[in-house]
Formats: sequence, C-alpha cells, structure tokens
Amino acid sequence: MSFKAIYLEKDEATGFHAELATLDDSALDDNPVAAGDVLLRVTHSTLNYKDGLAIANRGPVVRKWPMVAGIDGAGEVIESADPNWQPGDPVFINGWGLGETHWGCLAEKARLPGVQLQRVPATLSAAECMSIGTAGYTAMLCCMALQAHGVRPADGEVLVTGATGGVGTFAIALLSTLGYTVAASTGKPQEGGFLETLGASSLIARDTLSVAGKPLQKERWAGVIDTVGSHTLANACAQTRYGGAVAACGLAQGMDLTTTVAPFILRGVTLVGIDSVMCPIDRRQQAWARLATELDRNKLAQITRSISLGEVIDTAAKFGSGQMSGRVVVTI
Repeated sequence: MSFKAIYLEKDEATGFHAELATLDDSALDDNPVAAGDVLLRVTHSTLNYKDGLAIANRGPVVRKWPMVAGIDGAGEVIESADPNWQPGDPVFINGWGLGETHWGCLAEKARLPGVQLQRVPATLSAAECMSIGTAGYTAMLCCMALQAHGVRPADGEVLVTGATGGVGTFAIALLSTLGYTVAASTGKPQEGGFLETLGASSLIARDTLSVAGKPLQKERWAGVIDTVGSHTLANACAQTRYGGAVAACGLAQGMDLTTTVAPFILRGVTLVGIDSVMCPIDRRQQAWARLATELDRNKLAQITRSISLGEVIDTAAKFGSGQMSGRVVVTI
C-alpha cells in the first residue's frame, strides 16, 4: 500500500527539494510515535504561513529530515492503539510539532499520537475544522487572552495587525462577533472591503506601525492581537491604553522586539505570548468549543478557499510575498 504526501528533503549533496511524492506505507514506520499511536486517513489539511515557509524553504521550520509537511490535519481513524479512538472516528489535530519534528498531514495518511487528537465537533465538518485550523484556533486563543486580562468591548478599539493573514482574518471575525470595535492594520488597502465585511470598523496603513517609533505614544488601543512582531509589536505596545493587553502570536515582520519598559510600568500594559503549537489539550478543547459555537459560518466561508494536494507546492511559493489572504484548505 502507498500514499501521496508533500515530501521535503534536504542534504548537503543535493540541497533542498519539495515534491508530491508517492510513499510506501512502510515509510510511516520510520517516523514512530509513542505508545497509543493512531493511523489516520487524512481527508483535509491546510496551508498555513509556517507550511508555506517550510515548503518554499524560506525559514528554519523543519528540524528533522526528510519531512512530510502539514501542521494541521483532519480525517478518519484507520487503526488505533489508543483506547480513546476507534476506527471510523472523525478527528483532527493542530500543531504539536507536525511538519517540524514529526511527519505532518499534507498527505493521504498520517501516524499520530492519540493523546494529541481531538474529536471533530458535532457542529463542524472536517473541512470546516481545517478552514479554521491553527490560524483560527490561534486567533481564539488571542481573544481568550484579551478577555482574561479584562479587555471589554466598552473599553475601546482593538487593533489586529497582519489583518489579511490567516490569524488576522479570524481575529477580526471573532472580535466583531464578540462585540469589539476592530481596527485592521494591513499593507493591502485593496482588501479594505473584504476586511470590513469580516467586521473591521477602520483600516490602519501597515507602514504607520512598521518603522521604529517613540517608546511611549498616544494611547489608542484597548487591546491588540499582533501577528507581525518587530517594530509593529513595539509600536502597538506603545499605543496601548492604560491597563490594556497585547496578545503576540506571530513574526511576519521579524523576531526582534526593540522596545522599552515604559508601556508596562507607566501604563500597566500586559504583553501576552500566545503559543498554539504545544498548548495544553484542555485549553485547546476550550478554544475549539468556543469556535464551534461562536464563529460566524458565513464569515468562515468568506475567509476560505480550497485547493488540491497537487496545488500545494505552487501555492506555498506565494507565502511571504504578500500574495496570500485568508485561509487555504487542502482537500485530499
């Protein structure tokens, strides 16, 4: 038996290579998991920013070679050594090092630890789970962090940076549904109408935040969801109102953060780091329970487009060049 997968190889002799390969099922034995493993027939995956970097070899995402790409996956259990899962169960997975240190789900089959799987919610399909994917799940974690730190809709505007990206579009949709007034920062003014349909009340030009600014600036934002990092995150912190919170989950502009303690000790601003990769299972379940009930399905459809496994490599090349917006579901 065999299966198709987005297969990444890299060595000193031949360099980097990405292809849609046909692999023998025995190849999964070379990528073992702990006791309680599950063999999954993958029906849907996604193409995230991190996947784009890995497949186009634009960043040090992959830490074990060779690698099957894909940090998200959904499908049906084929075999299970975990008593919590039975053949036929509909399950999905986000993160946990998939596509980085363990073979991922841009493939027809995947072998995964049962403890990392979640059941597809009754109100969602496998395709919808992947439309949401790590991007939507991360956006919900960010919303939960702002709420946990007391940011209320009545407190004022919430800024979302990287607004046309996967996390950004979901953050706008979720925040607006929760009653917040959302300002969307983007370098794509032509996407303004799209962002407004998702719930953005105003647009902020990306270049007003992406260059070095003063350590303390005019107070504007009650909260921030930042997917960009670098100067953008520093400026967002400097503009956050007294007692506000900034949820940081991305590095599209860069990993650096040149700032001062001023926003934190003079305005009581909280900077919250959001990790979706190794997030504990109970918090994941809380986020997904909310997504299953609070996410506007019409907005989900607006955010999403679908491609085949054979289109993944060409589509991945567009990440990091400003050509991608919203979410890409891979139907396998």
